[in-house]
Amino acid sequence: MTPTTLLTGFPGFLAGRLLPRLVAASPGSRIVALVHPQMADRARQGAPEGVEVVTGDITDARLGLGAAGHEGLAADVVAVFHLAAVYDLAVGAALAEAVNVQGTQHVLDFCARCERLERLHYVSTAYVAGRRSGLVLESELAEGQEFKNLYESTKFAAEVLVRAAADRIPTTVYRPAIVVGDSRTGETQKFDGPYYLLRSMSGGRGPLLQVGRGDSPFNVVPVDFVVDAIAAAAADPEAVGHTLHLVDPHPVSSMELSRLLAREYTGREPRLRVPPGLVDRALGHAVVRRALGGTPRESIAYLNHPVRFDTAQASEVLGRARLRPPRFPDYVGPMVAFFAAHEHDDAYRPAHER
Repeated sequence: MTPTTLLTGFPGFLAGRLLPRLVAASPGSRIVALVHPQMADRARQGAPEGVEVVTGDITDARLGLGAAGHEGLAADVVAVFHLAAVYDLAVGAALAEAVNVQGTQHVLDFCARCERLERLHYVSTAYVAGRRSGLVLESELAEGQEFKNLYESTKFAAEVLVRAAADRIPTTVYRPAIVVGDSRTGETQKFDGPYYLLRSMSGGRGPLLQVGRGDSPFNVVPVDFVVDAIAAAAADPEAVGHTLHLVDPHPVSSMELSRLLAREYTGREPRLRVPPGLVDRALGHAVVRRALGGTPRESIAYLNHPVRFDTAQASEVLGRARLRPPRFPDYVGPMVAFFAAHEHDDAYRPAHER
């Protein structure tokens, strides 16, 4: 039996960058990337040498592997990195439930059959906090919160399942904030989240908008920090049983975020402040969404959400690896430069816009 690591979510944004790190950390070990059939060709082209790309489907109870394949893989797996999810804020209910919730349950069922399993690494989101305000602790989960969208509510439901299974499955949970491009190159996979602010500025000559009060923290982290953090925690046995907020402990405000993006991209600053309720109602009309770069209504709430995330556990684990997130002002330049170079490339539009 060859000790095997299973990764879901490849060739997605995070998994695509994490997979080479897993290969480098375990030379000679077996690594299996479970890939949806629709992504198989792309995955095989992008997978590092030696990685086994296996087609499957986490929405199937046996992960699309059949009974024999499911049992055979479970006999060898010592680590599972579960990153597969639907990350679209505008995702429909059926798809979000099938992938984010049922898919996670199926991965947990698989883990329970892995007699040699050392750890499950589950990538959640800081926004399982939903509409909570104030300080959110890493140890907290179900606090009676409501949610801004189906993405948040289904990722919350999935993390509830993960936490319920933690007494029999050794687990580390990772909760990233909003993930943007690489802090050095700006490279990203799609222009959503805060990129909608840039898209709303693209080609415009009128006043730049500042939505709402703007003093709420807007928590973003670059993809390289998130991948570095997962890799560091995976190598740290003391991270077992912990939930780690992979966030900026000192986030910029939404006003500062808008200002920094506008200055970097247009050389100007936002001048016209608009109430978020007005913007939300206006985005109910397709013509307004198009004028604002395709901005979905679901994204506006994040510009006026007064929430902060505790990082006590993450700081302890990542501190041992001498790792901390860069500040947004330090990488806004590469982020905007990459956007400017690719803003008209349809490959970077979110899937629901193509």
